[in-house]
Amino acid sequence: MSRKWSLILTTCALFIVLSLTGCYKPVDYPVIVRVLPLPKSGPETIADRSIENRPMVHTVQGQGSDVTFILAAIHGNEKAGIQLVHQLDKYLQQHPKLLEKRKVVLLPVANPDGVARNSRYNARGIDLNRNFPASNRINSNRFGRTALSEPESRFIFQLIRQYTPDRIVSIHEPLACIDYDGPSRALANRMARYCKLPIKKIGAKPGSLGSHAGVTLGIPIITLELPKGAHRFRSEYLWRQYGPALIAAIVYPYRIK
Repeated sequence: MSRKWSLILTTCALFIVLSLTGCYKPVDYPVIVRVLPLPKSGPETIADRSIENRPMVHTVQGQGSDVTFILAAIHGNEKAGIQLVHQLDKYLQQHPKLLEKRKVVLLPVANPDGVARNSRYNARGIDLNRNFPASNRINSNRFGRTALSEPESRFIFQLIRQYTPDRIVSIHEPLACIDYDGPSRALANRMARYCKLPIKKIGAKPGSLGSHAGVTLGIPIITLELPKGAHRFRSEYLWRQYGPALIAAIVYPYRIK
């Protein structure tokens, strides 16, 4: 009997295994993927890197076709514009109606290594505002052996190519004036109505952003020269004094309401 029952149990076990194997239906487990969050509303932020691996961050406000590019601190020891651009960034976020049909590209720190060193030049000792391709460019150890030899100037060059701005404002110190290159006299006049800086035609410097954008590309470009010692002013004061001129540039040719 024991042998018979053993045979019966073995047969039953084999039958169960075969039944389960034949009836098994594989389960379609879901593929695990990374779910990307929806983009947040507000400015787009993209970064590149300087020679010493510091981020070069720019923000984009608005989605319109009329584009204004505003940058500061291409000379690292001219820091007042950094505060001014940050104040402008906040203002635009608080006044979205200003951005209807407009786009504003902001680069508050164009020379991060120079800012860290409190130096006019970048980490390789190059004046970035003499490193752009222009007909009056001079190759030298101080201006760069070739145009766009520096990652910072290449980044600015790429931003201009990417966004094709209708106008550019580059904030400097300490000449206390509104300089202009290219077809931008009318824009200079408009900005001068909203700040206490006189218009002065200094002239396009060799390989400067003004020479490249204003003369070579024909983009209206303003060099907003803040007064000496402006970097010691509080950001709120800088905004009261020069913020309206930046807004005037953004809404140009319309007037500030």
